[in-house]
Amino acid sequence: MSGEGQIVLEGLHYETGKPVRVTIRGEKIQQVEESAQEAKANLPWIAPGLVDLQINGYYGVDFNTLPLTKEAVQKVTRQIAELGVTSYYPTVITNSSEDIEQLVGIIADACSSDPLTGQCIAGIHIEGPFISPEDGARGAHGKQFVMAPDWELFLKWQRAADGRIRIITLSPEWDNAPEFIAKCSASGVTVSIGHTSATPEQIRAAVAAGARMSTHLGNGAQLMLPRHPNYIWEQLASDELSPCAIADGFHLPESVLKVFLKAKAEQLIIVSDAVFLSGMAPGEYDTHIGGKVVLTPEGRLHTAANPNILAGSAQMLPFNIEHLVRTKLCTANQAWEMASTRPAAFMGMPAAQGLAEGAPADLVLYTWQGDKLDIHNVFKNGNQIHSH
Repeated sequence: MSGEGQIVLEGLHYETGKPVRVTIRGEKIQQVEESAQEAKANLPWIAPGLVDLQINGYYGVDFNTLPLTKEAVQKVTRQIAELGVTSYYPTVITNSSEDIEQLVGIIADACSSDPLTGQCIAGIHIEGPFISPEDGARGAHGKQFVMAPDWELFLKWQRAADGRIRIITLSPEWDNAPEFIAKCSASGVTVSIGHTSATPEQIRAAVAAGARMSTHLGNGAQLMLPRHPNYIWEQLASDELSPCAIADGFHLPESVLKVFLKAKAEQLIIVSDAVFLSGMAPGEYDTHIGGKVVLTPEGRLHTAANPNILAGSAQMLPFNIEHLVRTKLCTANQAWEMASTRPAAFMGMPAAQGLAEGAPADLVLYTWQGDKLDIHNVFKNGNQIHSH
């Protein structure tokens, strides 16, 4: 219900399970109070909006392929928000320096020319090209574009992006990586270790220089590693690194996710790393990177030539939350936190306050239909942007 200049929502608090009344005034939460509402069974859950630090594309829109238009970015931002993802970081991967510059410029233009897009895109994530050139660790990134960190080149991209690049994924195996990491960190850009074949010593040097995150830990790695030491153990053991994980059930076995949850109980962040085929119907598709790929009815994306080789992630954050809950790896509120307030806090976003007075009114109302999430309403800065 709504009154003059305010909106009042009734729901079950995602953490406590208790009925609450949340009052929105303007762009912020004005009040959160316990509700006398008795019919708990009829109430939806109410939670802070989801925050995805890594989305490569959605519903046919690829942030990595030209031509990309600002209108396409604006449209897909609204489609992503309908899933409850009220903040996200479009991710531009390894490409020619010219294409990266053009792509981040288009995303920045989409933000500056449309208020909602500018509010939902919390920053741009650059994944590469300063990654490992080695097979396996490089993943599907084009080897011809891989290079050592280049600060002047990065500044050129940042100017094109109007200062919106907030995360960069790189490998610290390059000799000049610590110097580059220190400069990024000093400029307010979060440095994440990923697609790496770095030694433990190189990883420790990167952390000392300011690296703070691990990109999709356990993926983008060689099939065969020394049992120890290796770069996965080293990152998992680093107290300073917050690991991101793709928890869709296809990228990491449950045993690995369980270990991550135990080792990084307060730091693990869930990302989708979704590619442009996410949201699309099952079937066979032709892609510019992996060639022919197959999206199965279960939601797994693999190469047509070899079903054992994944061709990226085709699932968004709600699917990841469902998997964690279905497998009983954690509770529903823990899974939601790892995909909302925790990444927001890590990136220093006001949304980290969650369901609290004075917090941004980025809210999701949902129910569980068996082991599936049903998103009912989504609010961004107090404005309802999705309802069903």
